[in-house]
Amino acid sequence: MPKFVDTSAPGDCIFCRIVRAEIPSALIYEDELTLAFMDLGQVNPGHVLVATKRHATNLYEITKEEGAAVMNTVQKIAASIERTFNAPGLMLVQANGKEGEQTVFHFHLHVLPRHANDGVGLLWPRKEPGMEALKSYAKMLTKNIQEIELQGIPAS
Repeated sequence: MPKFVDTSAPGDCIFCRIVRAEIPSALIYEDELTLAFMDLGQVNPGHVLVATKRHATNLYEITKEEGAAVMNTVQKIAASIERTFNAPGLMLVQANGKEGEQTVFHFHLHVLPRHANDGVGLLWPRKEPGMEALKSYAKMLTKNIQEIELQGIPAS
C-alpha cells in the first residue's frame, strides 16, 4: 500500500477537493453519486479510483444508493480497462480504517488491472479454524445482520 496518508478534515480531503474541481485530476467518468479518476500512484497502467461524491469516510457510512452507484461505475470502468489495457485480470480493493490500510479517509474503491507476473500480490495468513468455529462465526454474523436490518442500518 502507498505511504501517502491524507490527514485532511472530513469534507476537505483530497477526494472532496477533486469532486469540487479544486485540484486537478484525470477524470474518466462521473454520474450523480460517483466519480472515477486515475490513481496518482499507478500500480499498473489503468489503475482507477471510484469514489462517492458525498464525503463518507468508509463503507459503513455510504448509503445503499451510493453503494449501488459505485458498483455500477466500477462495472463500466472495469469493462473499459479490459478493452483499453487488454487486462486478463482485475482486482477490486476497498480499505476501511487505519488497520485496514485506508490512506484517504473518503470512501473509494481501487479498480486495478492485473497481468501475469505484474508483481502485485495479495497475501494474508490463511487460517483454518474448523467447521464448528465457522458455524459459530456465521451464527454471530447472521444475528447481527438481523439486528442491523431491524435498526435500518446502513442508512438508505
